[in-house]
Amino acid sequence: MRILVVEDNEGVCYMLEMFFMKEKYKGEFVHNGLEGYERFRGGDWDLLIIDWMLPGMDGVSLCKKIREISNVPIIILTAKDSESDQVLGLEMGADDYVTKPFSPLTLMARIKAVSRRFLQDVKKNERQYLDTAHFKISKETREVFLNGEKIESLTPKEFDLLFFFIQNQRQVFSREQLLEKVWGYQFYGDERTVDVHVKRLRKKIGTIEQPFIHTVWGVGYKFDESAQRVEV
Repeated sequence: MRILVVEDNEGVCYMLEMFFMKEKYKGEFVHNGLEGYERFRGGDWDLLIIDWMLPGMDGVSLCKKIREISNVPIIILTAKDSESDQVLGLEMGADDYVTKPFSPLTLMARIKAVSRRFLQDVKKNERQYLDTAHFKISKETREVFLNGEKIESLTPKEFDLLFFFIQNQRQVFSREQLLEKVWGYQFYGDERTVDVHVKRLRKKIGTIEQPFIHTVWGVGYKFDESAQRVEV
């Protein structure tokens, strides 16, 4: 397991490093919120541990920014023990929180629990077949049926984009989020690539009255079978 720890207390980092070695976890440690965000963007992480109070960018803001592009499990470390503070951390996207001072054994147990829940959610989301009011789509055979008729002309990336949209129906995604989730972290193209693919996909699957993929001004796009109007 690769864990990124963003914590400015070197004593805490040293303690965690010892326990990570025992559990055979691979940990990297950053002491600044802004640097933590850059390190996150440049790596492939199984879990993040983020301190609430950080120089550069506080932990809650860092958690919120990461949630804009990733669903990686996040545990917040906090000296704030009020219920409102804990709720705020969870609302910003943290999966769990541990209040300082804490027992390393408690944190290890939380890491295992959060990771276990995340893997269970991933398995649920890795459905190979989707069946909606208008679409039947198979990830295994990469076939798409619209109202019973097979669509033959989708490119591989158009298929991936449609599958992602249908899997997350009525959720709004920014262009950057779609690049991250559909094209992958290794893709560093112009965000207009998303616009081009959405435009082509609309022509192949939708009509003016029922476009399926809708523009949400100032944010991005969403897939909604129930809406009957183009929002452009």
